[in-house]
Amino acid sequence: MKITATRTGAEIDVRVIPRAKKTAIDGVRDNAILIRVAAPPVDDAANDALIEFLSKTLRLPRRSIRIVSGARGRLKRIAVDGATPDQIRSKLKADS
Repeated sequence: MKITATRTGAEIDVRVIPRAKKTAIDGVRDNAILIRVAAPPVDDAANDALIEFLSKTLRLPRRSIRIVSGARGRLKRIAVDGATPDQIRSKLKADS
């Protein structure tokens, strides 16, 4: 799973699969963490569900998490402010 350190925190490569039965981490695919979200990919519902899920999983406020690229696709780059790559890696692995 690719997590890169940035000046304010880290960036994560995420592959999103919308319309799942439940929102959850489902492993790693193509070096990106695979997250299935229950929301459909309509009106940014899947993106909102992804940010909400990451906020709860990483125990960070929603404002600390934003989509840097890939907002309209399945492969996204997510910026996480206020957390190191090691902190993110351990929290995501604990949840999977």
